[in-house]
Amino acid sequence: MAENTAETVRNTVVEAALGKLGLDAKTRLLAGQDMWSLPALPEIGLKSLVMSDGPIGVRGVRWTADDPSVALPSPTALAATWDPALARRAGRLLAQEARRKGVHVLLAPTVNLHRTPLGGRHFEAYSEDPHLTGAIGTGYVQGVQDGGVGTTVKHFVANDAETDRFTVDNRIAPRPLRELYLAPFEAIVRNARPWGIMTAYNQVNGVTMTEHHELVNEVLRGEWGFDGYNVSDWMAARSTTADIAGGLDVAMPGPDTVYGPALAAAVRAGEVEESAVDTAVRNVLRLAARVGALEGAPPVVTEHPAAIDGDALAREIAHRGFVLVRNENGALPLKNATVALSGAAARDARVLGGGSAQVFPDHVVSPLDGLTAALPDGALTFTVGADPSEELAPADQGFTLRARCRDASGTVIGEGSLPNGQVQWIGDDLPAGVTHEALASIEVIGTFTPRESGEHAFGTRGLGAFALTVAGETVYEGTQVLGPETDPFEAFFGSPVERGKVALTAGETVEVSLLHTLDKEFAAPLPAVMFSFVHLAPRRDPDELIAEAVEAARAADTAVVVVATTERVESEGFDRKDLALPGRQDDLVRAVAAVNPNTVVVVNAGSPVELPWREDVAAILLSWFPGQEGGAALADVLTGAEEPGGRLPTTWPVTLADAPVTEVTPTDGELHYGEGVFIGYRAWDKAGTVPAYPFGHGLGYTTWSYDTLTATPDTVTVRITNTGDRPGRETVQIYLAPVADRVERPARWLAAFANVEAAPGESVETEIALPRRAFEIWDEEKNDWTLVTGAYEVVAAHSLTDGRLTTTLEV
Repeated sequence: MAENTAETVRNTVVEAALGKLGLDAKTRLLAGQDMWSLPALPEIGLKSLVMSDGPIGVRGVRWTADDPSVALPSPTALAATWDPALARRAGRLLAQEARRKGVHVLLAPTVNLHRTPLGGRHFEAYSEDPHLTGAIGTGYVQGVQDGGVGTTVKHFVANDAETDRFTVDNRIAPRPLRELYLAPFEAIVRNARPWGIMTAYNQVNGVTMTEHHELVNEVLRGEWGFDGYNVSDWMAARSTTADIAGGLDVAMPGPDTVYGPALAAAVRAGEVEESAVDTAVRNVLRLAARVGALEGAPPVVTEHPAAIDGDALAREIAHRGFVLVRNENGALPLKNATVALSGAAARDARVLGGGSAQVFPDHVVSPLDGLTAALPDGALTFTVGADPSEELAPADQGFTLRARCRDASGTVIGEGSLPNGQVQWIGDDLPAGVTHEALASIEVIGTFTPRESGEHAFGTRGLGAFALTVAGETVYEGTQVLGPETDPFEAFFGSPVERGKVALTAGETVEVSLLHTLDKEFAAPLPAVMFSFVHLAPRRDPDELIAEAVEAARAADTAVVVVATTERVESEGFDRKDLALPGRQDDLVRAVAAVNPNTVVVVNAGSPVELPWREDVAAILLSWFPGQEGGAALADVLTGAEEPGGRLPTTWPVTLADAPVTEVTPTDGELHYGEGVFIGYRAWDKAGTVPAYPFGHGLGYTTWSYDTLTATPDTVTVRITNTGDRPGRETVQIYLAPVADRVERPARWLAAFANVEAAPGESVETEIALPRRAFEIWDEEKNDWTLVTGAYEVVAAHSLTDGRLTTTLEV
């Protein structure tokens, strides 16, 4: 009742504030004022609303490590926990981080589906399954908003691949659009009441999403009752009149967008009704009231949740999301024994994905760090074995760098620290005192202390003029021109170019410098400075590296090999070409496994990769991108201090050729979702092919018996017993399979799930709600949901292909 009263007060304040604004102020508010914020309007007591990227951490508004951010595991890892309550705790932590950084709204979560395994940004999305995605997304949104911070559920809708994402027209029939791609958004809107949504770059069925009146105004707002604000993806808004008619409230980034003066002029010319502008402004003011940025309006949250230890939660989510897909003869947990660790990714862990999800934690625990701390002295050896990166990457290990900014006269106008060799200043994200108008050149300067002696390669990534100096030697002077790239992320953060090699000695510090002179010909499509100083350490003979790892593995009780993808394999801005691990990592695993039957492989990838040696090793642990505490969590799981709690949120194929849906490249601008409702495990079932590891699969360190199952159309009750010798957690998965289907549907689908904990020998009963929607389809003739009556098998399962109990239900 108190919240209803507060909501009434908020609405009253919003209407009063709206009534005081003139047309120009209203349209300026909708245009944004810079890269990350909306303008303050002091005349109505409105503060500037600040937004920030935030799927796994809150970066804030600056590309800097000076204000570090907690880095949680990737969204695929969070989904692998199958635990909406844990997702809610993650959201509360991110709200805590947002408040600390002065951020009102997180640009997250990403709830697009893993339609194919090639999606380059799938590490930032949850799952191939709409129900699991909606449940985890609901928990995340609830948690962030528990902390008084808004969310923008994205990317609405069908931004399921990166290829030509700005222009692609995804052609989707109404039924798969409703049952798959809209379903997570609907679940989150209905169950978590998000305060924002982000509309995508792409078109759906011929209409750009920022202009999509049917899906935004009729479905999202009309049918589902969404009352938050709708913000464009950055640079997605393209038409003043079509965007406002399509229900887009805010066009970002500002200040030069299709709104602002252009929208005011359209109203004055009679092309747009001012009432449409008022509707958009009302939505923005409602958001401001909810987050406490509108004077006189009580915020939704007046007492924040208890403080959360970010390091501890990052570690917990990591081990809860690790998926143990193979564990022969009890290889894990490790016995008290010697361990030979190999893989460059064990030393230099990849803990998060590239693109807009990137943040800068104040520390990262690598697998080498974690195991060194956890194992007795002398028990661990490390060899590089194989390096996943075969090309130059932004200067990082051993580098201390700053950016020095000069104007056209050569005068220094500002300096800022850099987290690594990548410069990514967008909008006002510039060092203090620096403006885009005055900025003429940037010099990345600093020192480098190599870890290895030999020929170090240095180079550049980006467009324009560069001058590169290492240890007093000019390595390169010249200009990089535009290639065939179509996505700004790929153009500015695509393939690095080697400019020269310099012989250096391990431990001897040298000075480095990369001068980048700006040129309007190579300007980014928005006010931005984006380029990289890149480096590659000396490449030793790959066969020698593998041989060293083999000798270490031969002498150890257990061999642990860490394999990984790189930012050139999985990142925002491009899709994958294949699912192969880069470099000689597969060769390393085969060679180690050949001499040590107790070989454990840790797969450090955000989404599926091929594991051609999977039958030849004792254990395989999928760690995803595990966040800043990933190495500590890995040590917890390998030593048995914690159980690997994850279950697969997406199917892992044997090879890409086996995957039933793989198309991500448009033809003549169109990408047809011709598979209909058959994606993910639904498609595997239809094709009758067997993946490497099925949806929902994951092993623990204890065993479970499924004892009883009862079902009604509303509820499933399952009783299970921990039959092992240690405490454990089981994810009880409920699948529905129609007995004699009258309509074309998948053979089975996830309807519900629950997490259960039990001590050794303990039995636990869990009651799980069955949503009506699980029995419905979208009837394209009626243009509505239709209950499909008849007999259904209800399966209580450990995974999709490991059903434990079955009963039949008549609906």
